[in-house]
Amino acid sequence: MDPIAALNEIAYWLERQLASPYKTKAFRHAAAAVAALPPAEVAERGRDGRWDGIKGVGGSTAEVIREAVAGGIPARLEALRAEATTTTSPLRTKLRGDLHSHSDWSDGTTSIESMAETAAWLGHEYLALTDHSPHLRVANGLTPERLRDQLTEVAKFDVLLSGIEVDILDDGALDQVPELLDRLDIVVASVHSKLKMPADEMTARMLAAVRNPHTNVLGHCTGRLVEGSRGTRGQSQFDARAVFEACAEHGVAVEINSRPERQDPPDGLIALALEAGCLFSIDSDAHAPGQLGLIDLGAERAEKNGVPADRIVTTWPVDALLEWARG
Repeated sequence: MDPIAALNEIAYWLERQLASPYKTKAFRHAAAAVAALPPAEVAERGRDGRWDGIKGVGGSTAEVIREAVAGGIPARLEALRAEATTTTSPLRTKLRGDLHSHSDWSDGTTSIESMAETAAWLGHEYLALTDHSPHLRVANGLTPERLRDQLTEVAKFDVLLSGIEVDILDDGALDQVPELLDRLDIVVASVHSKLKMPADEMTARMLAAVRNPHTNVLGHCTGRLVEGSRGTRGQSQFDARAVFEACAEHGVAVEINSRPERQDPPDGLIALALEAGCLFSIDSDAHAPGQLGLIDLGAERAEKNGVPADRIVTTWPVDALLEWARG
């Protein structure tokens, strides 16, 4: 097996399990180090185990390389494949893409290139790169200048759509200059701050964002956390019926966020959004390449809650998706 492919696939499955970024980065760094060497040197070092002086290759990654060079599937990779739980949901097979992902330009762990390559490897027809906006400083949100620079990089990859996860500010405004929002393929609008705002104020805030003509997707609408290393957090309070009716009126998709720590919206709100006539977007909210596989979980939740495939924009071909987004 190609050792670079083996190292990257191990990183993928670890990311899919939401393992520590330090652990997953070790395998990606080793893959990059090996990729920089001539193949003959990789084969020689893989056979004799001489990795001294090659920054990024340690004991566990060297063993993966040795096993791959020897012609087998490394034991670590075999174990991860065996542990992997993948969905058999019929709805999952209808998903064509993902409208919510992050790179190391904001708070993701890897490059734009890694995200694009993994999306293509998974068979995605499109992936919107939606790094954070400037207000979210803790996530290294993109200033207008950095977003302009990023658009040049995104254009290099056929699978990528340009986008942003833009903060919904306290007054409902979107946290990026309109001129740049005009240029993007996809705008995901999310609340990240003051989640305990009184319900009437939160409702007005969200309605203003949904009515903004730049908004395509309402991201993780309640902001809740139900598990994971960040602890738990209750959902924000707002008039969900009013917000979802506005989404339906303005053609804004309600995101079914696939991250297991979010499971957002809750099942009851998915039912309410269905009743209101909303469109939906099943998204991974991936912060690492392996997390793109989390859309399996989102598909399972959508299917369990009876969401029809034709109302899920991420089942649409890219031309139809972009026509909706630009409309």
